[in-house]
Amino acid sequence: MTFKSDTFDVEHKKIGSGNYLHLINIEEIDSRLELLIDKSIVTICEGKTDTALNIIKKRLIHLLTTKKGSNLEMGAIAEFFTHLYLNEIGFKQEFLFFNLEEGSIKKGFDGYYSWSNEEWIYESKSGSINTKNISHRNKIKEAYDDLKKKIEGDVKNNPWQNAYSHASQMDVDCALGIRKNLKKFSEDFIKEEYHDIKNFNLIPGSTIFLEGKWECLNSADIENKIKALITKFKFKKIHIVCVNKKSLNLFWDYLNR
Repeated sequence: MTFKSDTFDVEHKKIGSGNYLHLINIEEIDSRLELLIDKSIVTICEGKTDTALNIIKKRLIHLLTTKKGSNLEMGAIAEFFTHLYLNEIGFKQEFLFFNLEEGSIKKGFDGYYSWSNEEWIYESKSGSINTKNISHRNKIKEAYDDLKKKIEGDVKNNPWQNAYSHASQMDVDCALGIRKNLKKFSEDFIKEEYHDIKNFNLIPGSTIFLEGKWECLNSADIENKIKALITKFKFKKIHIVCVNKKSLNLFWDYLNR
């Protein structure tokens, strides 16, 4: 796999056996990043619709306002920027950012992607730099653990049904094979026939908000810790995404422009 971003300040690190670590710094929303958001935000949120940019912004403002000051606000903003990045480098989004039923952020898996003929499951964890013991290593571990619980049936709600419902709303470019696979996994979950995480392609993500005080990612340190961490993981293939973001306000400022 080859990746290229014309927008993000990102390093791609090979971490063995065709697996990758993506290290992203977001200090500001500059003109290039603003243009990418403008071009992508409708599709990320609603798919291939003709909704106007200002309407999508208003929907997001309303949604995020209801979650202001909570971990849900932080989580939603973190997820959005990772979706933006993954779309730009070539992953194909097989879901909608907005939840189908409640006008909120989607539930179940945080994202379901395809790349060529491969399917990938994304899970995001985020937090403030002011949180005790916060680190990208710990957030990636949390994201992996959540994926494991969902895939192996240690949750009440069926994440596959949600993913299937979203994929069924996508345009014809969403391969029938993906919907067929998701439907089978959903039915297996109902029958309590669960699967092993080792057979799935995973994208665990971590975002740390720096509360306005900027600091770049320590690439070497994170790479070493992630390489050690994934020796304890099971997966088919894995992409790990770590993001340092200056503040929540960057996205609010964009939405209010």
